Amino acid sequence: MANGILIVDKPAGWTSQDVAAKLRGVFRERRVGHGGTLDPMATGVLPVFVGRATRAAEFCESAEKEYLAELRLGLTTDTQDTTGRTLCERPAEVSRADVLAALPRFTGELLQTPPMYSAVKVNGQKLYELARRGREIERAPRRVTVFELELLAFDAGRCTLRVRCSKGTYIRTLCHELGESLGCGGCMSALRRTAAGRFTLGQAKTMEQIMAFAAQGDPQALLLPTDALFSQYPPLAVTPEQTARLKNGARLTGPWADGICRVYAGDGEFLALAEARSGVLTAIKSFYEVN
Repeated sequence: MANGILIVDKPAGWTSQDVAAKLRGVFRERRVGHGGTLDPMATGVLPVFVGRATRAAEFCESAEKEYLAELRLGLTTDTQDTTGRTLCERPAEVSRADVLAALPRFTGELLQTPPMYSAVKVNGQKLYELARRGREIERAPRRVTVFELELLAFDAGRCTLRVRCSKGTYIRTLCHELGESLGCGGCMSALRRTAAGRFTLGQAKTMEQIMAFAAQGDPQALLLPTDALFSQYPPLAVTPEQTARLKNGARLTGPWADGICRVYAGDGEFLALAEARSGVLTAIKSFYEVN
């Protein structure tokens, strides 16, 4: 039975769900999910969770992300990227210095309105479904954080940006709003996610690599253990009796330092992510296999 995390370098043209669906067949496991949606045009780091590890996906979805984005100045579209219908084209009489001067306004805590072409639900309907029917509705702004925003390259109205941001940040909207602030409009023309939480491109496998490996060997060998997601927390080993109690949903008591930790059985089985407070250990999320 397959359990673990696969870091995929998502290809352009695939949805995140396309990747998960393909890997259900590869691993012969229906429990496959991903840790944070990427637009079809985007490429890069897509953590995929297999088997019991799907219980950890929510922790990756909420993690910081890093992207390389290309902003095309002078073009505004209805999707805020180059896949959409052109709304306006204007001369991009903007210098590198102009772009650099604008970046601080888009760094830090921001209020960002989700684009109509997004999977956000309003009254049970996805915004992109409404947008495809030609409807536009009011959307409540969301609070997001851009921790770092760096201009890596500027050439002929095209900017390459490095963005490190919180969950829920729309890079398309960031590009659109940056273009508007520069007076010429703009949209996203390329996007590559370079990191999701602790996972980076250096760990990622392309779909071609995954399929080639699976054709010749056990794809389970490609999976990182579930606890790799929580490597920033210290390990804590418990006794067989405590293991049994934890698996029965009980809290444990002991002389533990306060804080979040990874809990392991004596045989090395990863049991849970837990938090100790005043000598009481409480599971945040369990990861042992239920028989």
